[in-house]
Amino acid sequence: MKRLLITGAGGNLGRIARARLGHLAEILRLSDIAGMGPAGPGEEVIPCDLGDRAAVADLVAGCDGILHLGGVSVERPWDEIQNANITGVYNLYEAARAHGMPRIFFASSNHTIGFYEQDQVLDVTDPMRPDGLYGVSKCFGEGLARLYHDKFGQESALIRIGSCFEKPRDRRMLATWMSPDDFVRLVECVFRVPMLGCPVIWGVSDNDEGWWNTETARLIGWRPQDNAEDFRAEIEAAAPRPAPDAPESRFQGGKFCAEPIHQG
Repeated sequence: MKRLLITGAGGNLGRIARARLGHLAEILRLSDIAGMGPAGPGEEVIPCDLGDRAAVADLVAGCDGILHLGGVSVERPWDEIQNANITGVYNLYEAARAHGMPRIFFASSNHTIGFYEQDQVLDVTDPMRPDGLYGVSKCFGEGLARLYHDKFGQESALIRIGSCFEKPRDRRMLATWMSPDDFVRLVECVFRVPMLGCPVIWGVSDNDEGWWNTETARLIGWRPQDNAEDFRAEIEAAAPRPAPDAPESRFQGGKFCAEPIHQG
């Protein structure tokens, strides 16, 4: 690609992408409302509020691909979620439609299905059961992406990211963890595959413990290689097992299921 846009470049995944995905394009266009530091070689740094339609249109212009990691990533008051994750996603897809429909990696979330019990194994066709307003916003994003694919042919990968950190941080992440290395490999596959369509893919490593049928990942040639099981002893030694009726023991969304509706 000539230019790859990375939204949310100041966040955890954005920093990983910035450091490790420069080979995908001649220029990385980096955007966030958070600090990103100065542009390095082969970079453009453009602060942008996703809720600003004109600014998003300018941001997308000239881009051959979009790694959309931007937006609110935790439970917050509705106005904050609406601006970034509802209005912002609409603005992004409209901008893409106006500028040649560059392929989009859409960072969705496991919180679209958080109220399923942990003893259930889910397929991507199972109905959504969001565990909060953040999860609802990701359901909206997946629906919008599907609409733009069916109506206009816009290609998107809808990646339901589990928990992407250097290593799992708690017992729940033994099932939901995606390593940074597997994340990088996934992004490479999304932008390399000749035909993408609009698949939903679970963003999770090859963990021994798991709740999701990951077969759709094979459609784009992604084979996660890391395993949270390598950290089980460390995790179990660090914290006691939660009570069986605690949200983090019952639900796939963990503590998000007990999060209140935040008021502005």
